[in-house]
This record gives sequence, C-alpha cells and structure tokens, in this order.
Amino acid sequence: MSNTPITRDDLEVKLREVQSNVEQRTQSAKSTLIPAGIVGGILVLLLVYFVGKRVGTKRSTIVEIRRI
Repeated sequence: MSNTPITRDDLEVKLREVQSNVEQRTQSAKSTLIPAGIVGGILVLLLVYFVGKRVGTKRSTIVEIRRI
C-alpha cells in the first residue's frame, strides 16, 4: 500500500469505472430478457387458453331438442 492520500478525483474515476461496467451488463441483460419475457408471456397465454378450452368442453351442458 502506498502512503499517498486518496483524492476526490481518484474516487470519481473509480466510481465512473464501476458505473460504466454496471451499465454495460444491464444493457446486455435487457437485450436478452425482453424477447424472452415476451415469448414466455405468449406461451403462458396459450397455455391458459387451451386449458380453459378443455375445461369448458368437459363442463358444458348438452341440450337435446326432439320433435314429437
């Protein structure tokens, strides 16, 4: 370790370095997660639709009308 004091400029440079690293990681994560979230949402909607359609056919009442 050196005995030189840490200056405000040293802190500012290091914090900007960390901030740019974090921003780069979030941008790369956003470009991956947004399309994955959209595809996941569509799959969930399709699953709910088909499960609801199946339950609806099982529980629906059949009314038969005959002429006499």
